[in-house]
Amino acid sequence: MLKIIIGNKVYSSWSLRGWLAVKQCGLPFEEVVTPLYDEAWPARREQADIRPGGGKVPILWDGDAAVWDSLAIIDYLNDLTGDAHFWPKDKAARAFARSMAAEMHSSFTALRRQHPMNSRRVYPPAPLDPEVAEDVTRITQLWQDARSRFGAGGDFLFGAFGAVDIMFAPVITRFVTYSIPVPDHARPYMDAVLAHPFMVDWLRDAEAEPWVIARFER
Repeated sequence: MLKIIIGNKVYSSWSLRGWLAVKQCGLPFEEVVTPLYDEAWPARREQADIRPGGGKVPILWDGDAAVWDSLAIIDYLNDLTGDAHFWPKDKAARAFARSMAAEMHSSFTALRRQHPMNSRRVYPPAPLDPEVAEDVTRITQLWQDARSRFGAGGDFLFGAFGAVDIMFAPVITRFVTYSIPVPDHARPYMDAVLAHPFMVDWLRDAEAEPWVIARFER
């Protein structure tokens, strides 16, 4: 059976992506939640089941095969399940989807840095740093382009829920947490992701977590 090791559901954006990926693949899996940044974390990250990923989560185990980094987990599970659940089949749509996922993976550092994931809070609106505002504009423009070109078959970026929606799911939680304004066209997509059964399960479990990490709280 697959095993996914993740961090706190309230705060760990990359864990959300890895967990959504194993849910999306449809295979049975074991979930292990390990609290981040408490007093025991330096020792815990050296444990044999976490160490292969450099002491970071998420990390996926498939027997003795370890896969870390959320995008690598998506690609591994895509291969494992016969390219059935993650990427569009159309050539142009797949090219666009892979580019979007890669950009999300490597970019938008201002948004990440200044607005860490905290799915348990909703803060009042505040002025955005110009670099964050640029990130928001780029993200929502990508959503509009994907929806208008390839999303006619459903509520998600490429119609059906898939890899790119997984990659952007933590961004949606950030937009909600920090009351970040978005264009009208972005709201139905955000609502669709938040209403997805996988996201409902994650956010419910996050709400019930006992841990608080001060560095991610305002």
